[in-house]
Amino acid sequence: MSAWVFPTTADAGMRIYAPNLSTLMVDAALGVQAYLMSPSAELRIQQLLRQTGEWRVRANHSPHDRTMLFVAWLDEILYRNEVHQQWLTEVHLRVEESKEGLEIIAQVSWVDGSQIEREIEIKAVTTHELQVGEVEAGKTIMGGHEDVPDFVGPGWIANVVFDI
Repeated sequence: MSAWVFPTTADAGMRIYAPNLSTLMVDAALGVQAYLMSPSAELRIQQLLRQTGEWRVRANHSPHDRTMLFVAWLDEILYRNEVHQQWLTEVHLRVEESKEGLEIIAQVSWVDGSQIEREIEIKAVTTHELQVGEVEAGKTIMGGHEDVPDFVGPGWIANVVFDI
């Protein structure tokens, strides 16, 4: 996983680097889950029965916008945690583009979220400092935070801030 959490004024941010858009989405989802759970939950999660299924996500208000698809995907992860107690453990996805817009089609595994001890709560995915984009070969993106490394393209980068 290539996701780093960094502090902001009253929230928490996350920077993700990946070789392609699909991996960027996967690493962001797993990064959110890792940020939310307590250290003891990391051990417990391996003992829980997994369910599988397919999740489909679109950015309904901006169907052709990759950045808003990214936000919709993270919103879906949080929604399924909170409402359905579906704690994502593994995901394989692809981003499909059609005349209706972009859609994430994800094959997922999850466990009963009520069995996962959380260390923090994310209230919302914000658009503050939001960035999703492709990085050209040879271009360097500075980490910008103490624990976030620099990234040299080619690849993809995302930056997101959560309201906690």
